[in-house]
Amino acid sequence: MTTSTDRIEKQILLKAPRSRVWRALSNAEEFGTWFGVKLTGKQFIAGQKTEGTLTYPGYEHIVVTVFIERVEPEHHLSWRWHPAAIDPSFDYASEPTTLVVFELTEVESGTLLRVVESGFDNIPASRREEAFRINNGGWDHQITNIEKHVANG
Repeated sequence: MTTSTDRIEKQILLKAPRSRVWRALSNAEEFGTWFGVKLTGKQFIAGQKTEGTLTYPGYEHIVVTVFIERVEPEHHLSWRWHPAAIDPSFDYASEPTTLVVFELTEVESGTLLRVVESGFDNIPASRREEAFRINNGGWDHQITNIEKHVANG
């Protein structure tokens, strides 16, 4: 695989202050509302694992696990996870993870949100292409979700 397939990069200009976008990202319960994961009572704390279940119809049985890497208020949130880990009968624990990074930059008209997921070249070849495809489309969906979420207050 070429290096261009190792990472997904998305960015969007959000018409909201950086503090509002940060809250939507860093407050686990609020994050779950737009990301589609039930994270009631959860927190994003560097060095800790956070788990929740998907809320998308037909996928409510899927547990999403993220390992929080770094939290820099109003600037940076990152985690590791197993990309496209949607088969509950498969144990992904022995596979490498990808790194997801959210970076916020305050600009005159709002907040520039950049999302990068990298490390796909380390995913086993048997599921690498599918994981990349699923997550690439997923991030398109998620940046639209957060845009709508922060626009509503």
